[in-house]
Amino acid sequence: MTNNSNPPTPCIGRLAPSPTGAQHVGNARTYLLAWLSVRLQGGQLRLRIEDIDSPRVKPWAIDETLEDLHWLGLDWDSMETDSGHGEGLSDAIVPAGVWLQTERVSIYEHYLQALLRAGRLYPCYCSRKDIEAAASAPHREDQLLRYPDTCRDRIGPSEIFPHRQSGRPSDEKSFGQDAASDRPFAWRFRSQDEVIEFDDLVCGLQSSRPHQDQGDFVIAKSNGHVAYQLAVVVDDHQMGVTEVVRGDDLIPSTFWQLEIYRAFGWTPPKFCHVPLVVGPDGRRVAKRHGDTRLSEIRRRGLGPEKLLGELAFSCGWLEGPRPIAALELLDILARFASDGLANTRQNADWQKLPRHPYVLWESTWRAILDGTAGG
Repeated sequence: MTNNSNPPTPCIGRLAPSPTGAQHVGNARTYLLAWLSVRLQGGQLRLRIEDIDSPRVKPWAIDETLEDLHWLGLDWDSMETDSGHGEGLSDAIVPAGVWLQTERVSIYEHYLQALLRAGRLYPCYCSRKDIEAAASAPHREDQLLRYPDTCRDRIGPSEIFPHRQSGRPSDEKSFGQDAASDRPFAWRFRSQDEVIEFDDLVCGLQSSRPHQDQGDFVIAKSNGHVAYQLAVVVDDHQMGVTEVVRGDDLIPSTFWQLEIYRAFGWTPPKFCHVPLVVGPDGRRVAKRHGDTRLSEIRRRGLGPEKLLGELAFSCGWLEGPRPIAALELLDILARFASDGLANTRQNADWQKLPRHPYVLWESTWRAILDGTAGG
């Protein structure tokens, strides 16, 4: 007998830490959400180390990140990579099946060349200072600056190739430097002037006109390195990722990434942008709020249960903060779904998640470090 019904697509999620420093409470909350969502759906969870931002990468941070994830009780499923280990920037012992972006540079360059041939890129000679000078108002250092199209129409797609010498794309002299003038330049993606929408599982319908709202974005830097926006799309596509859980500060980047998906004709994953962990001043948790590193809790010889209990409470899953292990929390949420108290296993947890940032008060963090939180 032929079954004409299509089986549901299995959920494939990912953890994608960036080893630019120590992992903190905000990272832990996002990882916990991503892990729980995939495990509740009986899916697969991949681990990718996003170490492509080489100037900011701390070699020790990869080892520490793996230790943090093990300590939290968050596991992942192995997946074969397209390149062998040992070519990355770190001396960390990375388990087989964990992807390192620095091992996949040639893959990113292949897709970069495809975009170049399709006329979707153009060389940009502007520095951040140039862009800030063109802006109509002052901007914070971490605020998104819309590119003012300074170089967008200086050169047409048919004139781009003479700007490059022959050679591998990663060669600075051929890929990030003008052969005629010897001036360094970056490659920008030529955004389309049309509305892009996506239905976020947490934040609801999101809409933007990328060229008008965010502007054209850098897809390869002047040093010849591929930028994050391309790498993350290629990785998620090749990993088969169907669900992306990350901080809601990345919603603007999502529209850029959706443009890349469209350019290649790929199906994008579902996006779940979760509220950030912030300090009492409303700003994202950082060094200015004290030592919120996960390694600091581990250094004190404490387990993750009190932290996980506080994070579970912040997500609306517990009536009050109490020590709990990741597997115990997973069991509670699985029973909650199977008892018919939610519409489906897939969306139960996103419906309960508060839409506002979670404020980490100093007293709460101190109680976690002292081992008294929720006790």
